[in-house]
Amino acid sequence: MLVDFLLQEGFQNITVLDISASAIDKEKARLGEKSNLVKWVVSDITDFKTDDHFDLWHDRATFHFLTRDSQIAAYLQIAGRSINNYMVQNQLKKDFEKIRCINEDHITPFQTKLSILQLLKQSIN
Repeated sequence: MLVDFLLQEGFQNITVLDISASAIDKEKARLGEKSNLVKWVVSDITDFKTDDHFDLWHDRATFHFLTRDSQIAAYLQIAGRSINNYMVQNQLKKDFEKIRCINEDHITPFQTKLSILQLLKQSIN
């Protein structure tokens, strides 16, 4: 529901990326007309190509599903060249400086509770 909050607060130039076209279609349907205010991208993050730069990059869980070193390296390279300011993710100490931590309980689609530590990072490049 982050996209709902961002739209409600007046943020613009919002991009949502998901590997699942059906997940994106579901979100578009849920948002209705507001979905036209969002750029939707169906892609595996390790194949994501863009010339855009993002002031805030929120990784909800993608990084945790990358299991091969080549996937992790590709993700870090894409994030490192695409983020101008902030990232919510823990594993990127090399390119980002921690400015705040947030503990949150996340309810998964399987109705299990997952405790998440989110770190707000600022680019140091």
